[in-house]
Amino acid sequence: MLKRYPSSTLAVTALSLVMAGSAMATPIKHYTLLSGNPDGTYRIDPQHTNVLFTIGHVGITQFTGRFDKIAGSYTFNAQNPGKDRVQITIPATRINTGYALRDVHLRSKEFFDVKKYPDITFVSSKYVPNGKDMGDLYGNLTLHGITKPVVFQVRELGAGNVSYLPKPWGGYLSGFVATTTIHRSDFGIGAYLPEGLSNAVSIKVEVEGVKK
Repeated sequence: MLKRYPSSTLAVTALSLVMAGSAMATPIKHYTLLSGNPDGTYRIDPQHTNVLFTIGHVGITQFTGRFDKIAGSYTFNAQNPGKDRVQITIPATRINTGYALRDVHLRSKEFFDVKKYPDITFVSSKYVPNGKDMGDLYGNLTLHGITKPVVFQVRELGAGNVSYLPKPWGGYLSGFVATTTIHRSDFGIGAYLPEGLSNAVSIKVEVEGVKK
């Protein structure tokens, strides 16, 4: 004959089993940013770097695209920001909006004219800290054959040794996010102004670099 136990006893037993199982389970580690020293010169990792642009579309919504295969380098010096340097080359030919026919149109003379102007470049002139891990990065942006001064708002993210990643991705890494807004007409790109596409273009650069 089966022995009956009070329901309260069964509940306590079940809870004990659950707690025992939890104690034996591997603790979940939470994702955290590394907090090493970001000082140094870094080669930009094109596989973990994004240049995104967002533009207003027909007065209805916003649309975001990106450029692939970013190249360049940057140097950070926390004690002497005057020594900070950033140089980035963005292949206009590698514009990617997720729709091949639109990408062909954007590479044409009506927009980027990539046969004549194959690259977009940014070369910094100075970096001015503005609070903890933040600052303003001044420099010259060359787009569509025209060079204009721009200012990026920069936020430093993480830095540290990532030994478990193989080369060329592993090693001592650092990263930052930079944002700015430009007017494309300043760079001679005026197609579909003002109704079809906005003049203002928001730019977001997500950079990861490998220390040299």
